[in-house]
Amino acid sequence: MPRPMHLAAHFPGVNATTVWADPRSRSQIDFSSFVHLARTAERGKFDFFFLAEGLRLREHNGRIHDLDVVGRPESLTVLNALAAVTERLGLAATVNATFNEPYELARRLATLDHLSAGRAAWNVVTSSDAFTGENFRRGGYLDRADRYTRAAEFVATARELWDSWTPDGASRPFAHEGEQFTISGEFTVPRSPQGHPVVIQAGDSGEGREFAASAADIIFTRHGTLEAGRDFYADVKARLAAYGRQPDDLKIMPGVTVVTGDTDAEAQERAYEIRRQQVSPQNAILAAEQLWGRDLSAYDPDGPLPDVDPVLDSGLVRGRVLHGDPVGVVARWRAIAEAKGLSLRQTVIETTTRQSFIGSPRTVAAELTAFVDERAADGFILVPHLTPGGLDDFVDRVVPLLQESGAFRSEYSGSTLRSHLGLAEPVWKG
Repeated sequence: MPRPMHLAAHFPGVNATTVWADPRSRSQIDFSSFVHLARTAERGKFDFFFLAEGLRLREHNGRIHDLDVVGRPESLTVLNALAAVTERLGLAATVNATFNEPYELARRLATLDHLSAGRAAWNVVTSSDAFTGENFRRGGYLDRADRYTRAAEFVATARELWDSWTPDGASRPFAHEGEQFTISGEFTVPRSPQGHPVVIQAGDSGEGREFAASAADIIFTRHGTLEAGRDFYADVKARLAAYGRQPDDLKIMPGVTVVTGDTDAEAQERAYEIRRQQVSPQNAILAAEQLWGRDLSAYDPDGPLPDVDPVLDSGLVRGRVLHGDPVGVVARWRAIAEAKGLSLRQTVIETTTRQSFIGSPRTVAAELTAFVDERAADGFILVPHLTPGGLDDFVDRVVPLLQESGAFRSEYSGSTLRSHLGLAEPVWKG
């Protein structure tokens, strides 16, 4: 039998994956969009529905970035509303540990956990970005090296608050004194049906992996190949023993995209067209400017790559996390463009938009199963390219094949998110 697979749905939004130009694309803020995707995920028996967070609109050369969405509602508010129109689906909110306080956030998460009967999850993210911090009283005061220090104590403090109520419903005073927080009092929300909300950590860095091994129930990651997935999986699982944890105590779920067609060839054609929609000529220039740190509006997107060196820390792009060394990435782009005879736009398409799984429903189901069976992942967080109907095809055509093979559940066996994930309720530490 295949290893059990976990599936989650990411609501499309601020990323290069979403195709806003597609006529089937709808509002990213209207409640009906959230309802459609969440109910589709629940119809497919997914573990949870996942919302990202944006605390400030990104800027590109002093203007709102072209791919950003103007209007991004607060995650927990949306999920509290979705709790009323779903029954089993987990509800995961991305909330920043840098610009919130433990008592206030622990209370909001515990409230969602009660309203949803034990289906809440918290994706812990951090920020050392002063640009984002301008929206907050404290500003971007945290050094990059300190952000995980604060996040680790934040999660530990939230768990102390959740544990200040006994499993049989008695409230006890709490008192926490640490480097980041000194608080005391009484928590207002009783212990929830699943004990604590599920904790998710997003990140691939060494710091992120260690934080996930010590404190998270799920790690949301990204890797493109089976080999890279195996290496990541082995590394993170090996870190758990140092914290007295077992391999199954942490689920590894990379974010992936899927394109299907009646045949593998048709799926490849669809994927190519999606890539071209994702990277218009204008977006190709914007992507290059993010890397080069320069105004490249004079360059032809269908011409060669810029022949100038990147400018480090130019400030051209604000509010976006840049991955990797720009000099090294530019060198890699140039090597790929020269080897394959690619234009600037073609190079951006080649290097930034490759879908994870492409093929007929049977091909995609087999490849997803192989990733889990060969311990490159415990499951996947699907990132559709359409809002809100981008999950429909996967649920209608791929999920039944996964269920038929025994790789994925046919029905929910429990009512809480922890039961979907096979995670034990946290031991009370009152």
